[in-house]
Amino acid sequence: MPGTVTDDIEIIDAGHGGGTDVPAGGDGDGDGSGSGLPAIPRRAYYTAIQLALAGIVMFFMALTSSFLVRKGLGDDWVAFALPRILWVNTLVLLASSLTIQLARQHMRLAEAEGFRRWWSITTMLGLLFLAGQFAAWRQLAAQGVFLVTNPSSSFFYVLTALHGLHLLGGIIALFYVAYRPWQRSRITQATAADLVSIYWHFMDGLWVFLFALIYLGR
Repeated sequence: MPGTVTDDIEIIDAGHGGGTDVPAGGDGDGDGSGSGLPAIPRRAYYTAIQLALAGIVMFFMALTSSFLVRKGLGDDWVAFALPRILWVNTLVLLASSLTIQLARQHMRLAEAEGFRRWWSITTMLGLLFLAGQFAAWRQLAAQGVFLVTNPSSSFFYVLTALHGLHLLGGIIALFYVAYRPWQRSRITQATAADLVSIYWHFMDGLWVFLFALIYLGR
């Protein structure tokens, strides 16, 4: 399974150098100040996240193809009622895309307090989404719909679980950006926040796609 954004940040972040908590007017990635190591161009960070997202796209497209092919194979595909909380979860995740953008705006303005506030709200919304997904599983279990009940329920559990796992990686990255000491790092907090926000928006869009697939294909 493709790695999450924290893996890419940790790989790129090997070594020590200069950096600030909330830099004003951009960041100093690639200057290598105080590190004694070759500078890493800023575009390399974005290339890494693009490659990671491309791998995730291919992974979920393969699952989508399996979903569509399996549905058309026989008469054992049984529809079931989706828990209403999934709609609430979707709104929660979409709201988190707004809050992470607000956090980035405060980052660009070097407003550390505003950044931390909106970044923390985004993290809480992500955790709330995962709790809501677990609640949806509990509701299905109460209806007697489990992983092995039928192919339709199997794909529901697999798709939601894998998306949740990738989103959990994003939540870990949110904590990483918020609490990592940035004073001696070759990547600044501003660039790390940009990378994580790209991943987070992608996870939001992926969930909307998967939810539509599940809803229309059940």
